[in-house]
Amino acid sequence: MGRIQLQSVSKKFGAAYALEQVDLDIADGEFLVLLGPSGCGKSTLLRLVAGLAEPSSGRILLDGKDITAAPPRERDLAMVFQSYALYPHLSVAKNIGFPLRSRKFSRQHIADAVATAAAALDLSELLSRRPAELSGGQRQRVALARAMVRDPGAFLMDEPLSNLDAKLRSATRTELIDVHRRIGTTFLYVTHDQVEAMTMATRIALMDNGRIEQVGTPAELYDTPRSVFVAGFLGAPPMNLFDATVTAHRGELHAIAPGVNIALGIEAKAHTDHPVTIGIRPEKLHIADTHAPVTGDVTAVENLGSEELIHIHTGVNTLCIRASRPSTARVGAPIGARVAPVDVHLFDPETGRRLTWVPQDAPARTGEPLFVA
Repeated sequence: MGRIQLQSVSKKFGAAYALEQVDLDIADGEFLVLLGPSGCGKSTLLRLVAGLAEPSSGRILLDGKDITAAPPRERDLAMVFQSYALYPHLSVAKNIGFPLRSRKFSRQHIADAVATAAAALDLSELLSRRPAELSGGQRQRVALARAMVRDPGAFLMDEPLSNLDAKLRSATRTELIDVHRRIGTTFLYVTHDQVEAMTMATRIALMDNGRIEQVGTPAELYDTPRSVFVAGFLGAPPMNLFDATVTAHRGELHAIAPGVNIALGIEAKAHTDHPVTIGIRPEKLHIADTHAPVTGDVTAVENLGSEELIHIHTGVNTLCIRASRPSTARVGAPIGARVAPVDVHLFDPETGRRLTWVPQDAPARTGEPLFVA
């Protein structure tokens, strides 16, 4: 079992909040990734769960038991650090078995547990080596094996892949996904790398300024971001965001901005101008003729091998189109783009929150932002 619950958890340093009123429920066996920019509070949250720091207020529960004030040794949790924290003078086998030796388990129990963890992480041939003789990826696997031998209720991981090069990071991501699938233990994983989050997580908790902006599957956060922050943080390149006005035109709502006139597929009997922030993913813009809903001039074309990033200036905004290579775009030439109404996201320009369309004859849904005709 490894369900972790945070209930109204806050952490203050002086007068400043590192975490403020965080509520999070991590299911047993889930791979939940805490994602966000540096300084958003994700590592602080992990330290609170691990018992390495105490919350200023709120409660932390593990399988329903309040562990808010429990010392780290009494929590059924295993921490994997960014720096690996291996003992350089000990062999791989002794590094892996160290938590069990410190708890006075028998030699046979330790040997069996080390062999099982090493086999699971393809370390059996490396047990006699020292950490200095290993690659970064191998050291990371040793650190994970050392955590595994404890058979914890959950693994806590603080940016464990950040010290690896890009190729090794990709391979180790795959290994961690496979380990989670096989052992089924709860993983709480901290990273600022959205690729890690999108590829590894069953759910993502995206954080900003000590608060959780949105929790959901990678697809939910990418396809239906609840705020401008979520929309702009996820995606490479990020979502195109620009100010526009929604108004009625020939019985249908349109989003209007310089070089932009996009039909939203919403019937409009009567509607006054409504300022919004428009969001469109670069891959949802498709090259068309210059009579298309989006028009501008090409300012740059980036070659990514199989794809191109086409930057266009629409008058006051610069938008990005992600297209297959080779495209017809040429720097300095006019270009048009089309987008399906379902791929146009609307946000409140003041609060940054996602707007939900509610027809005039539909009852208001409490707690949701409304975009009312």
